[in-house]
Amino acid sequence: MAIGVALNATDADNQIDATVRLAHEAAAAGLRSAWFGQTFGADSPQLAAVVGREVPGLHVGTSAIPVFGRHPLLVSSQAQTAQAATHGRYHLGLALGTKLLTEAGFGIPFERPIARLREFLTALRQLTETGAADFHGELLTAATPISARVPGAEGGVPLLVAAMGPQALRASGELADGILPYLAGPRALDEHIVPAVTAAAEAAGRPAPRIVAMVHGVVTDDADSVREKAVEQLAFYEQIPSYARVIELSGGQRAADVSVIGDERRVAAEVRRYRDAGATEVVFSGTEIAGDSDRRRTWALLGELAG
Repeated sequence: MAIGVALNATDADNQIDATVRLAHEAAAAGLRSAWFGQTFGADSPQLAAVVGREVPGLHVGTSAIPVFGRHPLLVSSQAQTAQAATHGRYHLGLALGTKLLTEAGFGIPFERPIARLREFLTALRQLTETGAADFHGELLTAATPISARVPGAEGGVPLLVAAMGPQALRASGELADGILPYLAGPRALDEHIVPAVTAAAEAAGRPAPRIVAMVHGVVTDDADSVREKAVEQLAFYEQIPSYARVIELSGGQRAADVSVIGDERRVAAEVRRYRDAGATEVVFSGTEIAGDSDRRRTWALLGELAG
């Protein structure tokens, strides 16, 4: 099973330089992929393109770009450029986003998110696979009076969605290549998420979807103290209905309840649980929460498991 990590260098003097250094370290540890979040800071496809050029062989991905406040034509340009820069090692993650950030940040009503996701994926698939589109939906128009193809990006871009709810999973199974669930424990994956997205893909005649489980966790001997930090850092997600629901389906009450924190044996056992629950790939985030020493210790274990 492929194993990767999310890289976070937002506290560095230069985020790009620091991220490249972390990516080299991740590759040296035996990790297969590096992933980058998207908020209002660094542009994640551009960051992925830089890292992919600087660290040959390492797959790079975004997790994930909200569909509100973006347009398929622009996201296609970003994704194809990153794909050409990395010679086929870029993976595009999309998300619905949240009502709070969408309305407060963009001034856009957070309305009909599933319909927008469906239209976005439909138009984006045309663009990334053919370099052209003629899509006219209720919420989006994406047409190409001139070519939108980026030479070097032939073959398309893998499209993944940070989907966890029933409607988002159905749309992702029908229109995307896989999903990027976050804070969804093995129980939620096994009993709810994997069956739903797999059934949707089968009904649409699509291949079995990739299940890229985004897992918050770290190897440490100070589990109690680190868990307290995780409670504070992850509390934001408990305010978002989709995350609150999947945390509950995972058997937790707080977001930190589904964080994987402990020694090597515990973390390795949890990775196996995710695999057994249907994850085709695991990506650890938050590995910096306990400091550089424990981050490196975590990456060393994950690299061994990936090998």
